[in-house]
Amino acid sequence: MTPQTLDVIAGWVGFVLTLLIFSYLLADNFLYRLAVYIFVGVAAAYSAVVAVEGVLLPWLRGTLLAPGVSAGQILFGVVPLLIGLLLLLKSVPRLAFLGNLGMAFLIGIGVAVSLIGTISGTLIPLIASSGTAVGDNLVDGLIIILGTITSLLYFQYLAVRRPDGEIVRPWPLRLAGAVGQIFLIVTFASLYAGAILSSLTIFSERIAFLLAQVLG
Repeated sequence: MTPQTLDVIAGWVGFVLTLLIFSYLLADNFLYRLAVYIFVGVAAAYSAVVAVEGVLLPWLRGTLLAPGVSAGQILFGVVPLLIGLLLLLKSVPRLAFLGNLGMAFLIGIGVAVSLIGTISGTLIPLIASSGTAVGDNLVDGLIIILGTITSLLYFQYLAVRRPDGEIVRPWPLRLAGAVGQIFLIVTFASLYAGAILSSLTIFSERIAFLLAQVLG
């Protein structure tokens, strides 16, 4: 089978799947769910192949199956296997507590990595860019700092109890929270507008694909 024939077949398969997805505009139906099942199955199979070929096999070749493997490599290769076995034990009710050890290890490592990534990849660059913006353009820099501080204060829930028993936030926090809410509204509106534009771009591309497939 020639590459040109494969391209034609792939094009018609994409054409049919696109129509199946668009059938959801009429109602939730079997054809739409069939297309979703196909997409999920293909994505899961692709992820499994990538995990095996790009992660599992190189890891085994570099640790347990490496020529002249050392004790450190063996330990480094066995630990993930033990964690995986512990996770499998969660399916056994009597041994599920052992699986919790694996989950605790994964969650702890994940939280630590996320925290480090957030601080080094987001918080510190944001502070640095804010300082640079103040130096380059005073007005823009002050707006960035004001938006950052007031947005954070919007999620601050410190309050005081009045003599009549009513709990209210101090007026400086209410004022700062109101300003932060405006910044959040503008930010979310911009993100939503960007999502709509991206969706329209994808939609127009699929319509052009359908027309090209039918007319070409």
